[in-house]
Amino acid sequence: MKRQKRDRNERAHSQGYKAGLNGRSSEECPYQQMEAKSYWLGGWRDARDDKNAGLYK
Repeated sequence: MKRQKRDRNERAHSQGYKAGLNGRSSEECPYQQMEAKSYWLGGWRDARDDKNAGLYK
């Protein structure tokens, strides 16, 4: 049985979230396509919000 690849936008969001938790700048987004870039930035913003809310140290 073949494994299904994760959705590219889901992967971009996940990578953006990890980048936000690690304190990277939003300027370091590796995506050029607008849709993937917006998912990455969305994940980055979610992580920054979670970190500021005290969910992570």
